Amino acid sequence: MAEDRSARLSTRVVHDGRVVHLSVDSVRFPDGSLGELELVRHRGAAAVLPVFATDRGAEPDVLLLRQYRYAAGGVICEVPAGIIEPREEPDDCARRELEEETGYRAARLVELTTIHTTPGFTTEQIHLYAAFGLTPGTGRTDPDEFLEVERMPLSRALDLIRTGEMTDAKSIVTILFASRFLFRSTGGDALEHP
Repeated sequence: MAEDRSARLSTRVVHDGRVVHLSVDSVRFPDGSLGELELVRHRGAAAVLPVFATDRGAEPDVLLLRQYRYAAGGVICEVPAGIIEPREEPDDCARRELEEETGYRAARLVELTTIHTTPGFTTEQIHLYAAFGLTPGTGRTDPDEFLEVERMPLSRALDLIRTGEMTDAKSIVTILFASRFLFRSTGGDALEHP
């Protein structure tokens, strides 16, 4: 592969908001040519799949949210998630969002992976986790959050993905990643988990 000569040459801030920061960057591309790119800078986020052990064999229950999302045009189904605060670690953000949005605390978090949401125009990364050993805590949502918490078998969450009822990318990745790499099939619909 040829030498990468890419570089940011200058940045012009277009918008500096509470959640996103939009800039137009003058750049040199890997081949040496020049251009401008619009870039949404984002602090990043954490998302968490809350998992309950059950007595139905090895299949766990999970908690999902039915949350109003203006940008999505209404209520969507998703895992708890939120923006990482300044000087906050991603796992601390996951724990905070879990408790705020579901009212549960986790004894243990398992890091799943980190994803780029839309690398063509944003720096946003979301750190994905699964939460175990859930105990009641104190829930408190933000003033602009309207949500309901729903507990269901993992197989039902997978059905929501399969049927297209769940469209939120971070949630789909979190559930599929956990289902494939964290939980182990033991035959039939039963799953074994840590």
